[in-house]
Amino acid sequence: MLELGDDSLEAHREIGRYAAEQGVEILLGVGNSPNVKQLVLHAGAAGVPNLALVADNETAADFLEKILVPGDKVLMKASRGGMLWQIAQRLTGQPVTGLGDH
Repeated sequence: MLELGDDSLEAHREIGRYAAEQGVEILLGVGNSPNVKQLVLHAGAAGVPNLALVADNETAADFLEKILVPGDKVLMKASRGGMLWQIAQRLTGQPVTGLGDH
């Protein structure tokens, strides 16, 4: 959502609220941008019961590997610049690729 420019901050807040409306049980923010922080804060304020904020994709994958159980569903929302596909690759046992080699 980096591509949204001036609308990005409010869009992240809206996604946080929407996550709560959809019954999301755990929301994990990755990175330290104001947008990510706002997404997590608004999700919590709207009722998502479990929140976490981590610095990077590797830490996110470590965290998810510890808490996910078979049958869990994971939705990843990001701009291409966030490279969150790396988390999905790791969780599914694929080689982790960078921006230029996926």
